[in-house]
Amino acid sequence: MSQFVNKQIASDKLNLSYSTLKKYRSDGTWVEGTHWIKINCRCIRYNLELLQDWLKNRCNPIAHSQAIDLYHASTRRKRRGR
Repeated sequence: MSQFVNKQIASDKLNLSYSTLKKYRSDGTWVEGTHWIKINCRCIRYNLELLQDWLKNRCNPIAHSQAIDLYHASTRRKRRGR
């Protein structure tokens, strides 16, 4: 199950600065709805599990792509199962 966290926790757990989190969001490195979500104009939440996978697999985009596919498959199952 994916855990969405605020920028303070994401920064601490990923060992990245707030500005780096924002840079990866802004430049399209991380995909909205997958790596992060926008709650409102002042509130962003980060998918900690996928971002940790991204850090681990930056040199292996195929492995990270598989993790994204698993994430999307699990969220589709939950929505259908309601």
